[in-house]
Amino acid sequence: MSAALILLYKLLPLYITVGLGWLAGRYLQASGSHIAGIMLYIVTPSVIFAGVMAAPLSLSVIMLPFLVFAFCTMLALAHLVVARRWLKDPVANLIPLSVGTGNTGYFGIPVALLLFGEQGLSIYIVCMLGTTLFENSVGFYLAARGRFGVRDCLLKVARLPAIYAFALAVALNLSQIGMPEVLVPLFDNLRGAYSILGMMIIGMSILSMRGLAGDLRFTALAFFGKFISWPLLALAFWWVDSRFLQLYELPVYRAVFLISITPIAANTVVIATLLNTSPRQVAGTTLLSTLVALIYIPFMVSWVLSN
Repeated sequence: MSAALILLYKLLPLYITVGLGWLAGRYLQASGSHIAGIMLYIVTPSVIFAGVMAAPLSLSVIMLPFLVFAFCTMLALAHLVVARRWLKDPVANLIPLSVGTGNTGYFGIPVALLLFGEQGLSIYIVCMLGTTLFENSVGFYLAARGRFGVRDCLLKVARLPAIYAFALAVALNLSQIGMPEVLVPLFDNLRGAYSILGMMIIGMSILSMRGLAGDLRFTALAFFGKFISWPLLALAFWWVDSRFLQLYELPVYRAVFLISITPIAANTVVIATLLNTSPRQVAGTTLLSTLVALIYIPFMVSWVLSN
């Protein structure tokens, strides 16, 4: 119980930041759409680049993002089938993005640092890159397919710099080319902006509490995928690999499980805003998932990760 209370205390700044974003949108007419573009095309690729450059890479470590990417894609496609039966386009195409990924950066990194320390955090960040790659490729493509054709969607994905930032960082890291010292403060500041702006954009996207959940079918399906399907898949991976395959060790299992229990990604709101596809519905569902996570994450952590 004490660990759960400490975790709740550590998460309070994230919720205060969401509230500040709401105040900025309500009283200062701050626009989430402009910040969304900055986040997707500048801040996020910078954080990915710096994270990969700092990670100790090996073949097994390099495969971790692709393993998580595969999990995200499996969940996204499975829930898209259900969403197309329950919901209408284009909002149905936002379910894969809502379910497949999670708020692994803005929300997950502070939690990972608290739970795992600096060493475990590096493994978590490498695993987290799988969700970021999913967001900026398959997730973005499926979300855009609700409004655009195949060719336009592929062009939009090809313009996203996060994939290129990841590839460049892997190449430089494996070539033993480190980050120049003069650039380290810049990337540290961008990491801080990544967390602050990412949480504020959720608040900016909700200008009133009326109709927060919006379409309850969308919210229910997103919550089922994010808080039930994803953790079950992570626990299945933990059990199968630890019992039979033995490819990875406990820090990886814990990192993947933490990814699975994070709330819906703030970048889902960013992408919905950029695509002009029900951004308020997505923002409301994302905020609700973040509020649920205030209780859900400490409970799941005390139940699983403490064992």
